[in-house]
Amino acid sequence: MNADTQACTFGQESQYVDLAAEVFALLSDPTRIRIILALRQGEMSVGELAEQVGKAPTAVSQHLAKLRWAKVVQARQEGTRMFYSTIDEHARRLVMHAVFQAEHVVDGVPAHHVAPDGTVTAETAK
Repeated sequence: MNADTQACTFGQESQYVDLAAEVFALLSDPTRIRIILALRQGEMSVGELAEQVGKAPTAVSQHLAKLRWAKVVQARQEGTRMFYSTIDEHARRLVMHAVFQAEHVVDGVPAHHVAPDGTVTAETAK
């Protein structure tokens, strides 16, 4: 199944609503958002992620533990090092869309609505 082409049929009484709220709560931390954004580049070690997000490795490890618990990221051990990646594209897209929404708040015409040739996409006119 391709989630991009499927219409959302879940109603407000769906069993998934409370779990979705927990995902939003988990992702409400800026460091966790930065971790997800960094993992778009591919699998990374704790040290690499710490450098990318500008936090201490111990702090990043704690955030990664929460993201693992929520099944947003997965770990792979190689020797004594752990490497992390996102489990699927959903968390990456959720974070990406949240950042796009933030662009709407900050910028009049957000960059994601401007084509490479400088024209504004139709979605902005809505």
